Amino acid sequence: MTPLAILVLACGVVGDAPARPSPNIVYILADDLGYGDLRAICPGSKLATPRLDRLAEQGMVFTDAHSGSAVCSPTRYGILTGRYSWRSKLKSGVLGGYSRRLIEPGRLTVPSLLKQHGYRTVAIGKWHLGMDWPLKAGGFATDYPDAWKVDYSVPIVNGPMSVGFDSYFGISASLDMPPYVYIKNDQSLGLPTVEKTWIRKGPAHEDFEAIDVLPRLTREAIAFLDQQTKTTPFFLYMPLAAPHTPILPTDSWRGKSGINDYGDFVMQVDAAIGEVLDALERTGLAENTLVIVTSDNGCAPVAKIDEMIAKGHYPSGPLRGHKADIFEGGHRVPMIVRWPGHVKPGTRSDRLVGLMDLMATCAEIVGAKLPDGAGEDSVSILPTLRGQDQPPRLPLVHHSANGSFAIRQGPWKLAFCPDSGGWSIPRPGTEEARKLPDRQLYNLSDDLAETKNLLAQYPDVVARLTKTMQTYATSGRSTTGEPQKNEGPINFQRLKPANP
Repeated sequence: MTPLAILVLACGVVGDAPARPSPNIVYILADDLGYGDLRAICPGSKLATPRLDRLAEQGMVFTDAHSGSAVCSPTRYGILTGRYSWRSKLKSGVLGGYSRRLIEPGRLTVPSLLKQHGYRTVAIGKWHLGMDWPLKAGGFATDYPDAWKVDYSVPIVNGPMSVGFDSYFGISASLDMPPYVYIKNDQSLGLPTVEKTWIRKGPAHEDFEAIDVLPRLTREAIAFLDQQTKTTPFFLYMPLAAPHTPILPTDSWRGKSGINDYGDFVMQVDAAIGEVLDALERTGLAENTLVIVTSDNGCAPVAKIDEMIAKGHYPSGPLRGHKADIFEGGHRVPMIVRWPGHVKPGTRSDRLVGLMDLMATCAEIVGAKLPDGAGEDSVSILPTLRGQDQPPRLPLVHHSANGSFAIRQGPWKLAFCPDSGGWSIPRPGTEEARKLPDRQLYNLSDDLAETKNLLAQYPDVVARLTKTMQTYATSGRSTTGEPQKNEGPINFQRLKPANP
């Protein structure tokens, strides 16, 4: 029950003042957008992002927000479930376009929670959380070798609509992963009849072109907003497929940044988000809409980071590393929140937050109490949004592409690996990595670039954070509540005692 409802019951008031309607929630998730790409986050950015800069002026910028993983599928799982993905069957890496569903049957999700409270729920964009593609001979596809064995004429099973969305439009996974077809609700829009290649070759509808996807998703979102009224709240989850590879800005954006194609694509993403924000304004919905814009992980090296740095643009800003890494550049992400009447315009917060905190935040907004088996790692940021004092967040767990762990509490970050855990140097398994201590301890308050490993100097901090991480791993949750089960074993070899 919401605080307002309690007050009404306590005072015996019936209907004299209508309850403030629940806010609409628009969650826009960019794909591989770097921490240093937005001037609202890092003023030194060489990319012009005027629409997101304006959004920041209208709301709150978070400077210490983190994706659940340094790669995309696990982050998306955490956003929608409020649970670390390493508790699921996905312990490292990402899913493919034909992977089976990842979100467990019966698990409470953000859309299913909000649906219980009268929300219309819609997803428009890149799913990448698995869905079950029926095979012509029976059963379901599991990987790319099954691509041409799929029966694209029949409904897909266990897609977005199975976890609480009323409708869906988008693509099954990353834009460089087949099948290259649009999906509406649980059905492919047309049958793949040709093969196309955007890094990976696979079945494609003859009219599907990767360069058209960002404009198409933008049009679909605007069309949805144009149909909404002020009487029924909605949740729009819009996970973009850009600026992820294939990096394909349209002709009208190519060359605009003066940096490279990635810079042009980031500017196009900014403009696309601006079109969605304009639709909210035009329809009169913006006043009662909570907008969150963020990214699923850091910038990928395929964006030609060295080339951008040579031109003075640092997509990771002051951070070490990039997508896939346990270093901050892998999982510290831009995050901007606007909510008129609640979030004070032009504010910044250095509060430690995780993208999995959406679940608990939404629950507090609608006055719901999460059951023990839901949102096990989610902490509400509603007080922070409203400018209220809030205790420091519980220690936050980071995860890299190869499944390495790190844990963060206050200024301290302890990584349970000697290397990047991803794609930057020192790479896992290299001779350079084998010569290093098997853990890394950094004080981010004076070493944001993670240059000084303090492992040997602070054994008490190492012991405390190690114990916390082990407790989180074994109890199936990091928040208070009854212990829960993980899906399969956690690799405790990665959490062994330190050896400086």
